[in-house]
Amino acid sequence: MVLEDFEPIFGEPKVDWADMGSLLLRRFVYYVHSPDPSHIGVHISDFHANTWEAIRSVHQLEDMRDDVGMGGSWSEFIDYFLSSLKSEDVRLVLEGQSGSGAAYAKLAAQKFKGMPLIFIPLVKLEGPDAAETIGNLSFQLLTALKATQLSLRQVKNQSLQLAEHAPNEKDGNASIQNEQERCLKKQKLPYVNAASASSISKPSMSKTRDSPSRKTATHVIPAHRRARVRGAVLQLSKDDTSE
Repeated sequence: MVLEDFEPIFGEPKVDWADMGSLLLRRFVYYVHSPDPSHIGVHISDFHANTWEAIRSVHQLEDMRDDVGMGGSWSEFIDYFLSSLKSEDVRLVLEGQSGSGAAYAKLAAQKFKGMPLIFIPLVKLEGPDAAETIGNLSFQLLTALKATQLSLRQVKNQSLQLAEHAPNEKDGNASIQNEQERCLKKQKLPYVNAASASSISKPSMSKTRDSPSRKTATHVIPAHRRARVRGAVLQLSKDDTSE
């Protein structure tokens, strides 16, 4: 069973130090990370006389899970563990005095009030170990700051690109809409109202009514009934005279 990689966690805990006496209480920064797939490391320092460390293996985390009394799966416990360290209710509890700092320390965290508390006992670092931890913590803070700045620049550039493309897209959409309207106007049939429709239909009806009379007018008249035409003599055939 191994721990999956996760993004480093940085935070500032609330400090409880009841018997600090005349010692100066400074602000602390903690750093939670995974040095390898089977361990979680916690480092915390005020960059002066108080630098602390805790390294927990998978088996130690399983024991912590039993101590807390949390059920569920292993992944659910790890999610709760990390979420608690990201919350606003992370406390550094200091006890006693040792030189210019505290003698004992532990980190307490919970995801929300009323939920199980997680306690992480810390080991005090001094001399070169403390200096190395402070240097590494400073470097990790700088790396996280650069990553945040890069992410902000990328978001800003994307916003600027969207703002530049928005007017062009608006003009393009307007031109497409105008072209569609022109096509619709070309394809649209002329409007015919009732009056014009009746005026169109009446001549055709009158033509239909007049057609029989015109046909009768063109009927051929028998020769014996024809009247004399001026300047011409009509001669009757024998059949006509017999009638």
